Amino acid sequence: MVKKVEIYSKSNCSYCVMAMNFFDSKNINYDVYSTDDPKIFDEMMKRNPYARTLPQIFIDDQLIGGYTDLIEKYTE
Repeated sequence: MVKKVEIYSKSNCSYCVMAMNFFDSKNINYDVYSTDDPKIFDEMMKRNPYARTLPQIFIDDQLIGGYTDLIEKYTE
């Protein structure tokens, strides 16, 4: 059972929208943090210093990766 989903996103990010749509389709709540804010971007980089793309998705404080990683892990 998923307890906490966090998505680091930015404006005009189609993969970010697809990730949110995925969670919406599963009725899973999530928090979105906009990396358009430099403080949020810095926070994301502290959590995943290797991040090069968005979204960056964390489930129960564990890094999942981006949208394609999410789909690979959570679809049949």
